[in-house]
Amino acid sequence: MRPRFAAAAILAALLAAPTLRASGYLLYFELQGVAGYSSAAKKTVFASMDDMEAMQKPSIGFDYVQRFSGATGDIAVLAIQGRLALNAAEDSDRRVEPQLYNAYLKVKAGFADIWVGHNRPKFGLAAFYDTHGHLLQTLAMRGYGFDRDWGLGVERDFAWGNAGVSVTAGSGMPLAFHGNYFASTRVSFGVLERDNYSIGFSAGQGRLLDVMGMNVMSSETAPFTMAGVDFSLLANAWDHRAEIYAGSRGGRSEFAALWRIGRGFLEENRLRLELQPAVIRAAGATHAQLGAGVTFIAHPDWTLRAMVAHDGATRDTRVIFQAYYYKGIRF
Repeated sequence: MRPRFAAAAILAALLAAPTLRASGYLLYFELQGVAGYSSAAKKTVFASMDDMEAMQKPSIGFDYVQRFSGATGDIAVLAIQGRLALNAAEDSDRRVEPQLYNAYLKVKAGFADIWVGHNRPKFGLAAFYDTHGHLLQTLAMRGYGFDRDWGLGVERDFAWGNAGVSVTAGSGMPLAFHGNYFASTRVSFGVLERDNYSIGFSAGQGRLLDVMGMNVMSSETAPFTMAGVDFSLLANAWDHRAEIYAGSRGGRSEFAALWRIGRGFLEENRLRLELQPAVIRAAGATHAQLGAGVTFIAHPDWTLRAMVAHDGATRDTRVIFQAYYYKGIRF
């Protein structure tokens, strides 16, 4: 996405709304400690994935949401979420890594919601399933779409579900321009909060950069064409999340599938056990990943998590522990 195009999109979104006025905000303080052991590195690690990835790491940050209203009610939402994270990568000279997670303006334009900034592309589970504090991650963190990306999107809720499109930079966390872009669309049927299920169909095409966390590994882009289906089901204390993709990257066929099954225990499901198998076929090789996690809400502000994950491609088994603090602040 060109800078001029992004600027024009921001201006168009603002002009689509009436005069705005601040009508309320939410501000949260976020703190997390992450540590564990990697069998491949044979040492203590301070990241749930590779040290160069953005999540999860020891960090301190904030989450700010500002609502704006007009004569007819809420008109827009501004969301900014940032962190300072420990960077334990051996080849990095930065021990503190700034991370900008959410950074977008969403305007209710009447016919649809329009967002501009750093937000979720309309592709797969990551389009609506917020895992920013989780140890177990969706396929977006394995290169199938993006958890967050810079650009713009348009979406609308219907009685039967949701539909939307997005055009983003295809660079993920950092903003970089090397002829890269990512165009995607997702249509879903069923409203999860109402119907306890949702099934979505996604398609994405573009030229993507090779990115790990905040790092652009190369200025070369790779063609990416992928389609898939995702499914979410809530059944009493059980929940299921699944996604399957097929297509090509860099001129080679690829396939990926993931299934997460969880079961809640105790009052209000404060204790949750999860199992997440995944299989990926890329570059002519097939490998499996298996993760298992436990989440315990010890206090409304404190969540404790643990994960055991094995990656067949890297032959790495990680045992990770996380203490996550998230508390609202009012002034």
